[in-house]
Amino acid sequence: MKLLYFNDFRLGVLKGDNVVDVTAAVSDLPHVNTQDLINGVIEHFGAYKKKLQDAVAGSKGVPLSGVRVRQPLPKPVNIDCMAVNYMENGTRSAPAIINTFLKSPLCVIGPGDTMVLPDVPATIFEGEAEMAVVIGKRATNVPAADAMDYIFGYTNFIDGSARGLPGANAFHAMKSRDTFAPIGPYIVTADEIANPQKLRVRLWNNGDLMQDFNTDDMAHNIARCIEYVSAIHTLVPGDILATGTNHRGLNPFQDGDVIELETEGLGRLRFNVRDDLKRKWARETRLQRQEQGHEDATPQVSGKYAP
Repeated sequence: MKLLYFNDFRLGVLKGDNVVDVTAAVSDLPHVNTQDLINGVIEHFGAYKKKLQDAVAGSKGVPLSGVRVRQPLPKPVNIDCMAVNYMENGTRSAPAIINTFLKSPLCVIGPGDTMVLPDVPATIFEGEAEMAVVIGKRATNVPAADAMDYIFGYTNFIDGSARGLPGANAFHAMKSRDTFAPIGPYIVTADEIANPQKLRVRLWNNGDLMQDFNTDDMAHNIARCIEYVSAIHTLVPGDILATGTNHRGLNPFQDGDVIELETEGLGRLRFNVRDDLKRKWARETRLQRQEQGHEDATPQVSGKYAP
């Protein structure tokens, strides 16, 4: 099942190229906002799955192309992101030590929304293409052997970054900017993804393919990531665990860019980038930069803060 929010955050289920409004089918779930509602659906999915299926069977729905698709998880309690969790197509000699960081829930935006680059002296702005896990039930100290049972589904995720910021707490300032976590377009339930450890992930910038990798290149697999994070803090239904990226295709995000991210089976997330300062970087990936013999990031070529 593919669950999404649309228009004024009506809950929907994708039916072919249409979306069926299923809000009424779950209206008895206690909630005070849209995140509460989707959390309730996720936590009690076993009890509501048949009601949702019946609602979908009884309606043609409306064309998806005629509605505004919103972020499927408006404000998760936790967004945990894995750091350096890919083998970079065999270019790493060994996995990095497993590590994660928290991203503010207020970073989340949805399809068609705009990532806004802030007025800060970042050396470069990037967005990392990632597949994210959506947690299905309360998880504390979960062993890897049981971890996949705690997954409700999957969605596309972008980890926006303002790199090179000065200061002792620069990592938080780099990752938790407003609008720096586009997600969507929907949550795909786990039963529809046969093997989440073998999914192609692609990102296009203005139609040019920049990132193209597979989740089978993860250094620490999904089960190990859940084990690691749930040993640090409890995860609850509706939380996001972003599984990391292959850095070789990372490229500058800048004003006017249209970004598309598609993980195999999870649909395509499309959003815009705006920079009121109109800063410019060369159009090259990290790999292209390295192939030219440069170890540093693509330098800014014009605009405020340019060297």
